[in-house]
Amino acid sequence: MTALLHDHYAAVVAGAGPAGVLAALHAAERGPVLLAESGPLPRNKSCGGMLHGLSLETLRPYGTVPESIVSSPRTVHFRYHDWDRMIRKVTTLEFLNVSRAGFDEWLLGLLPDNVEVLPKTAVATFEQDADRVSVILETGGERTTVTADLLIGADGARSQVRRTLGIRESASYVTLQDFISISEPIEPYFDCIYMRGIGDEFAYAYIVPKDDVALIGSVFYPKTKRPWEKQDQVVSMLRERIPQLGEKVHRESAAALYLRSPDDILPGHGRVLLAGEAGGFMSPSSGEGISYALRTGRDAGLAAAGDPARALDRYLELTTPIRADLRRRFRWLPFMESRAGKYLAGFVPAPLVSKVTQGL
Repeated sequence: MTALLHDHYAAVVAGAGPAGVLAALHAAERGPVLLAESGPLPRNKSCGGMLHGLSLETLRPYGTVPESIVSSPRTVHFRYHDWDRMIRKVTTLEFLNVSRAGFDEWLLGLLPDNVEVLPKTAVATFEQDADRVSVILETGGERTTVTADLLIGADGARSQVRRTLGIRESASYVTLQDFISISEPIEPYFDCIYMRGIGDEFAYAYIVPKDDVALIGSVFYPKTKRPWEKQDQVVSMLRERIPQLGEKVHRESAAALYLRSPDDILPGHGRVLLAGEAGGFMSPSSGEGISYALRTGRDAGLAAAGDPARALDRYLELTTPIRADLRRRFRWLPFMESRAGKYLAGFVPAPLVSKVTQGL
């Protein structure tokens, strides 16, 4: 393992995604921070790379998103698409279309010099008492221990930090995303597609044009059997109506939280804070997670920049509006996922679809 600069840190942050980077950036206001990422850097996160207005508003104090990471078309509008009934409803919800790898790399570049970044290093386990957290880090099978005033878990849907706290792991959606070459531009929309013929295990698909490829992703409920075959079926059906779709360039997969209840939102315990998906912070109704990662990462870092003994209380205070927003979304969730809800959406006027979508 690379020699560490310190034995004790103001905070150790697990995960170098949007939540972890903003947490580390603000926690560094109080002292040195260790940011540990279990994978290589820059990260390769399976994601559509869509930034909506709330994400851009959160990012504004840190600078403008560089044009070098913006894809073509530059912006896309969300469109509800009932595949079987051939109903399409364009909404006013607009997204900035970016390279997700480029976005994560840009965020890393915002970190101050007193944040020590370690790739391919996982938080294996930890213990905490009233005064500090002892964190065991693992790199390539080799372990070392550091101490910190706080530990911030921003290590995603399958968070090791969350598991070590003894909190039950939430079930996960299975997501598959294909990069498909395109012979010419396709319609400039972020399509959310409902298909009834894939099976009950299928939640929805999406398609996003991005430079010379189209991202085609599918979300499947937990315990789906052979999801890659169902993804092949989705792509095949899309090709029948979108002749610009060519060959598959690349396929990637990921897990996303399957949130069912406000009880799945867990900001932390003692001197351990949980941000982003590790804390259950993402939209249960739309699956959007970047805006929640940015806001909760920022809030965890701001809490860590103050009195560490009061960090969790401060974090709870800062995230009160976010948790209230998620509780509202949980109330909508059963209807949104029902066959009746998806069917009735086809009869709702487009302006109302826009209004509802903005809130989901």
